[in-house]
Amino acid sequence: MDTKHKQEQHATVHRPEGGRLIKGLFSTQTVEKVGTGTTQRKTISKMFWFCTQTEPDAVQVQALNKNMVPSGAITAVPLDDFLARYNPEPEMYLKSVYPKMQELSSTVQRAEEQRQRGALYSAQFEYENALTVDEENVRANFGLGLTYVERGETVKAKDILGRIVGLDAAFAPEHKHLFNEFGISLRKSRMVDQSIEYYSRALTMTETDENLHYNAARAYYDKGDLAKCREHLQQALAINPKHEEVLKFIEFLNKKK
Repeated sequence: MDTKHKQEQHATVHRPEGGRLIKGLFSTQTVEKVGTGTTQRKTISKMFWFCTQTEPDAVQVQALNKNMVPSGAITAVPLDDFLARYNPEPEMYLKSVYPKMQELSSTVQRAEEQRQRGALYSAQFEYENALTVDEENVRANFGLGLTYVERGETVKAKDILGRIVGLDAAFAPEHKHLFNEFGISLRKSRMVDQSIEYYSRALTMTETDENLHYNAARAYYDKGDLAKCREHLQQALAINPKHEEVLKFIEFLNKKK
């Protein structure tokens, strides 16, 4: 299958009447009145959204930023409301949005490959390029944060940490491996307070992750707060009573006591 056909297939906008899900670029219009009296006129503002239907009665919508890539918060719109207000934009998707999304994804992928090879300055360059296009890109923010931690640049790592903590999307289930890796890197780099702040934020988003509680317990142990350490270990066990590492940690603490 050639590249063009792949793009067309990916960009197809499906309506639920055909038994398939909605996915693609859509727009909404807002009409506003400007001025008063005889000088009053109407203006039409148009917004573009990348939309994906993940359940039968709702569609996830995400606005495009100034660089024409999906960015920021994702909102669920009831299907009936979506069908009434959102209009498909398949041509614009194929010509502008999809190529930019692919380019952004490729940039992040190059950055991750560079970081895994230990080429941290090259990784930084690629991550920063990605963030120029989408400053809220989760993978790029995590990757740049890990790059700074691995280089021992704690001030810059703290700046990125502040950005990540403010991104709800960073703690979505699909990014679990990233936020676990980032928290562990913070703790191992002796950024213990930052690690605790980070795990606390993560646990407000995903309370039922036993590994987050285990990692938080490790951070509190490094800080010397054994009460909080045990508290998180018990919470991890409440979720998974057979968690081997948690049981070993508790045994270690009991012997030490």
